Amino acid sequence: MIDADLRDELGALLDRRAAFDEPLARATSLRVGGPADALVRVDDGAELAAVLRLCSAHSTPVLVLGAGFNTLVRDGGFRGVAVRLGGFREISQDGPVLRAGAGATHTQVTRAAAEAGLAGLEFAIGIPGTVGGWVAMNAGTREREMRDVLARVEWVTREGEPQAADRDALVFEYRHTRLPEGSVVTGARFALRPDDPERIRGRMREQMEARRASQPVDQPSCGSVFKNPPGDHAGRLIEASGLKGQRAGEAAISDLHANFIVTRPGARAADVLELIELARERVRERTGIELETEARIVGEPA
Repeated sequence: MIDADLRDELGALLDRRAAFDEPLARATSLRVGGPADALVRVDDGAELAAVLRLCSAHSTPVLVLGAGFNTLVRDGGFRGVAVRLGGFREISQDGPVLRAGAGATHTQVTRAAAEAGLAGLEFAIGIPGTVGGWVAMNAGTREREMRDVLARVEWVTREGEPQAADRDALVFEYRHTRLPEGSVVTGARFALRPDDPERIRGRMREQMEARRASQPVDQPSCGSVFKNPPGDHAGRLIEASGLKGQRAGEAAISDLHANFIVTRPGARAADVLELIELARERVRERTGIELETEARIVGEPA
């Protein structure tokens, strides 16, 4: 539990935007998970820096949720402060460069790019979440990743200091961007190219149609559960292990794409974790491949 002084300081700073013992099931795309000691909404860089400084001073863990995708919170909840970016949604254009705050959603950013006649983000139309999540995990598809379109990244350190770096100064890995530990992305600039808006929208429609045909985009999930192992695809390995449609409580491995776990009302994080471990075990037994989770798993068991 966070200490009483930190509760008081967060309350004084954010008023009603600081909630305590708040269930995170409502704040994550899987719709499961226990409560956070505190769930706060920050609306600008000064508030974010202040919250990070307070948590650092009290040695309190911080969980940045964004839109709540790519995250599984265990049923016992998160012992620390969960942060949502309420602001940081501004989007602006400077020639072929589009700047977006970390809280801007995938829909807002891709729509803005199309309206501005800037191509390059079509691949990201169906990658759910916010710009902050995109950058932090170097989100991508089989064709492209964020590192291919990023020009500059802005963040705030754990100590509340704003920093920024151009793309060439950053290190990108598969589903991860190296930033100082505890940092929170606040914005990004994307280097795009001029094109006809209708052609851009057409390519985006094609991307979304393909995604809807192959992924359970209309059901609660956290996105891809596992990283693809070198030279193969986690979904194919799980499907070949006979696990499509496998259920645990109110969670199931998707019938549409085996690298997605979907939930229904009443699901628990324990149900999702049971399916994750089952998939790992079956794939390991059948192929010797150890699947690595792409989704963040945080918090305490019930």
